[in-house]
Amino acid sequence: MAKVTTDYNHDNYNESDEKLIEPCDSDSINYLGAQISYIYYFMFLISLVGNGLVLVIIHWFERLTTVTNIFLLNLVMSSLIFMSSLPFHGLYMQLSNWIFGNVMCKIVGSVYYLGFYSSVLFLALLTFDRHLAVVYSLGAQRMRSQHYALLCCAVVWLVSSLACIPSMILYRTFHYALDDTTFCQEVPGNLTDTPLIHLRNSAFYIQLFIFLLFPLIVVVYCYVRIAITVISSKIVTKFKTVRLIFVIVLLFFICWIPYNVVLLTDNGSVDCEESMRRGYAEQFTRNLAYIYFCISPIFYTFVGKKFQNYFRQMVVKRFPGLKKYISVDQVSRSNMSTKSTQNK
Repeated sequence: MAKVTTDYNHDNYNESDEKLIEPCDSDSINYLGAQISYIYYFMFLISLVGNGLVLVIIHWFERLTTVTNIFLLNLVMSSLIFMSSLPFHGLYMQLSNWIFGNVMCKIVGSVYYLGFYSSVLFLALLTFDRHLAVVYSLGAQRMRSQHYALLCCAVVWLVSSLACIPSMILYRTFHYALDDTTFCQEVPGNLTDTPLIHLRNSAFYIQLFIFLLFPLIVVVYCYVRIAITVISSKIVTKFKTVRLIFVIVLLFFICWIPYNVVLLTDNGSVDCEESMRRGYAEQFTRNLAYIYFCISPIFYTFVGKKFQNYFRQMVVKRFPGLKKYISVDQVSRSNMSTKSTQNK
């Protein structure tokens, strides 16, 4: 349900007479957005370094053919795709002017949605796979094959790509001669073209059902089943596992749900005061959602002791002087050696 906008009110644009009806003054919201947008560069760098580190660890220490690693690899790629659009949005919000042209407007908007949609679905897919591995630990082994993983990933990319088509069609640049400013956004809200109206409405419902409600249901259901299974088992570390599950779900809700709730409760009101409140709410909740997509692959990876140990191995190998301060699990080293032997 994310929107590529900078909270400028251009719905009052009328293509027929090239005039602007007096808009609600949103200068304070735009200023806030411009200040917050500096975080976009920071999030992009954090995502680039963190997700790059995940890729390096998977490549060096893990088998890329396992189901979990295939899903994780695709989640990292979708997160990087999503984050690659943020520097463009950051500069756009700071300049209050789109300087990259109409083609890049469509590309950046489509890339944004492709990364967003695929990230949401891969998070749900990774959660579902964990649910299979824990709740149906014996019977799931036959199903959780490499073919199954590749097929699921292909479906996610296909669905996400098809869902980006409305963005590719609706997003374009608009030049406002009044202040010599160019904006990159969806076509103005006062549409008279019936096909475009249907396209925009269909895009809304696709986002609502496929990329909000469906992932939410999957994540909540799977983690509830995982928690019940772990608690009812005799595993000694079950309380730590349940606590970790709780943290994952809580982080998901805190970062991702508020922005979608704000967008879903938009009743199309033209009241200026309400529009201002919604503008501030969107600014803060949108950045919470961005933060989650920035850290989710890193979080899913490094909560495990195995990946933590791989990271320590990398640090010790790069800085041998730290070996006496950093403990490394010898079992993981042997596993790494075995993997290296097999790959030769």
